[in-house]
Amino acid sequence: MTVEQRARGANSGATGTGRRRSRKDEILEIAVGLFASRGYHGVSMDDIGAAAGVTGPALYHHFAGKEAMLVAALVPVSEGLLDGGRQRAAAHPGDPRAALESLIDFHVDFALANPAVIALHLHELDRLPEEPRRRIRRLQRLYVEEWVTVLTALHAGLPDGEARVLAHAAFGLMNSTPFLGGEVDRRRRAELLRAATLAALLAPTAPA
Repeated sequence: MTVEQRARGANSGATGTGRRRSRKDEILEIAVGLFASRGYHGVSMDDIGAAAGVTGPALYHHFAGKEAMLVAALVPVSEGLLDGGRQRAAAHPGDPRAALESLIDFHVDFALANPAVIALHLHELDRLPEEPRRRIRRLQRLYVEEWVTVLTALHAGLPDGEARVLAHAAFGLMNSTPFLGGEVDRRRRAELLRAATLAALLAPTAPA
């Protein structure tokens, strides 16, 4: 089965909310999958149109070009991560351990559901124009700070800078999903990622 066929199959249903996806949503998801598998420069608008089963004019009706697709894929995801992280952290006032577990659950679920988007964040973010790139970087920094706040509350005396190191290390672990094989089912992968991340972030942080 070709990449295009897999992309079509992955986009044939409804959204998680029960609302049927718009044609624009379907095209965007196909484009994201192609960008993640071939690289941004390895995909043309014609490739996306062929995979989506639409002609050039119809494709440009929804998006001005590949750059617009990349922006449409990455900006809402960064906004959603920040909003979700804030909600998870705020749901456990005075209990940083519970807040950390909730943040980990949230990020692992996101990572397992969106491996192609993670691959784009890791490898294609610099393709964006300056304004949306700076906006995404700012959203990412704010998301990191949600983790920093929780980690410094959990580990007394932990400097903010060291908490950022731990947060980024945790993201590296959880965001490994695009590179995992399919020999372990999703439920078990989630369990392993949650346990490994929690163990890493609960480990003693005092200097050796």
